[in-house]
Formats: sequence, C-alpha cells, structure tokens
Amino acid sequence: MAEIIQQDGTWTFDGDTVRIVPGRDKNVSPLRTTIGEIAVPLQALAGISFEPGRTSGRLRLRLRDGADPLLQVASGGLPDGVDPYRLTVESDRTGVAEYLVDEVRNALLLDGVDPGPVDRYLLPGPALPITVAAGDATVTFDGESIRLEWNWKTESAKSSGGPRTLALGQVRGVEWRPNAGLENGSLRFLVAGAPPATPPKYDPNAVELWGFKKDPLMALAGAAVLARLPHPRAGRTPDPAGTALAAGATGTAGTAGTAGTAGTGGTAGTAEDAPAGGDDHDALLRRLRELGELHQSGILTAEEFTAAKQAVLGRLQG
Repeated sequence: MAEIIQQDGTWTFDGDTVRIVPGRDKNVSPLRTTIGEIAVPLQALAGISFEPGRTSGRLRLRLRDGADPLLQVASGGLPDGVDPYRLTVESDRTGVAEYLVDEVRNALLLDGVDPGPVDRYLLPGPALPITVAAGDATVTFDGESIRLEWNWKTESAKSSGGPRTLALGQVRGVEWRPNAGLENGSLRFLVAGAPPATPPKYDPNAVELWGFKKDPLMALAGAAVLARLPHPRAGRTPDPAGTALAAGATGTAGTAGTAGTAGTGGTAGTAEDAPAGGDDHDALLRRLRELGELHQSGILTAEEFTAAKQAVLGRLQG
C-alpha cells in the first residue's frame, strides 16, 4: 500500500483504488470537505503525475474523459485549490509522492487499463439529497426534481415568478461556469423549449455566481443532476484513436455505483497484455503503434515504453 498524508488531505492506493480524504485544515476548500472521502477505482484512471517545485510539489490525478460527472460539468474550470484530484506536497515528502505515482502507474500498466474516454460514468456523483446555497439562489435536488429558491440578491425579473421546480425529465443538460474576471459565473439547467441565450441574471433555470468561496459548490449540485442524465457519449461508437489498449485490456470498467471518484495514472499495455503466441501478427503491430502514441503523449515513461515494446517484439519474433 502507498500513502501520502498532507495538510490538504491524504491519498492512499491499495492496488485497486485511490482513496482521497480531504484534510482538516481550515484552508481546505468547502467543495473538498463537502464531498468527503472519494474512492477512485483503477479503471477510472487515465494517468497520474507529480510536479516538483521549490517549496512544494503537486500530485495530479487524471481521470478518463467522461468517468466523473463532477469533472464533466466543471469542464476544467476547478482551480487547483478546489480540484479534489490535486494535492499539494511538501518538499520533504517528494519521495513518498514519487513512490505513489510509480505504484499507480505500474498497476495501470499491469491491468492494461484503457486511458481513453468512457461511455458511462464510473463514479456515482454527489450523494442525494443535496442542497447548495450560493450566488442568487439555493438549489435542492432529490433525484427526481430540482428546486431553485431565490434570495434577496436575485434580479426581480427572475424572482417575481417565485421558486422554480424542474422535473428531472425536463432537463437535457447542465452547464457550470466559474467567475472569470468581470464575467460572472453560473449554473444553468438546460431545459427543452426554454428561450436560448438568456443571461443567468434573468434566466429562471440558472443561478448567477459572483466569484465567492462557495461558488464551486454549485458544481456539485450540477454534477448530482448530470450523473442521473444519459451519458453524453452513450451509444457512440468507440473512437479507435482514444482506445489505446482495447484489444488486450483486462478487467471491467467501474460501475456507476462505485463509491467516491476520480483520478489519473500513467497507463498502457504491458508484456502481460500482449496477445498469446498464436494471435494475429497485425494485432501485435497495432499494439506497437499504440504504445508509441502513449509514449509520445506522456502517458508512458521511456522505461515503461521500452519494457512494453520489448515484450511485444518478443511475441513477434516468437
């Protein structure tokens, strides 16, 4: 087992799951403390990295595209201090961080986890019921309906109609945008038949956000709804370019009922994943090309790429 304990939180890897527990420091973001413990199954990971720095470094988990409804709705908008899949590491714990990275990468490599996108959520999203107050509204979601209750800061043109209730069946999508410069953020529920391009300030299906500390919590409300809508990639034909190791991957993708969420780890095919001696010659050549692409994209280190390539070449010559 690999474990690193820091003020921001604790990350533990047991060979199958990366468990993320938020720290108790007062500076830990409300989003992290509200989520609580996150259990990220290995099959949901695409990669992991450690970035050293002068005074501190940073661990980063990278999830497979579409695996986590929170990351799906946030679309890269969560800052470092809020993102639960980033951990600040003190300089004297660099060796521990690098060991954890190696353990996760080796597990991904040995299990042949496909780092490409998925067509279903491998993490369940926030627990229900959920209530979040930020910006000009309070949002409550119980799994069947969404209720928006306005506060004294709400524009009268929006609040005059009273609280807003949306059935889950009315919602076709969710958008969350953080505050950026002079532009306010928002959480918007996309409803069939609603007027297009209405500013959040006046949209009765949206919450306007002004850049305060609790704003990212609205991303949790959005993720809870999104997790119960059809996955955006559901029914799509898998993209060969994004399916690096489909031919040899073992194990099953995590299910939506898996507790917790997200992460990353360098991944790719290994000697154990190479087809048996009688397998198709062209499949082995494709595997070599896939390994090369993974190495070029930085998912595989030079050492991992060399070891995996030699294993495949051995099968070709065998």
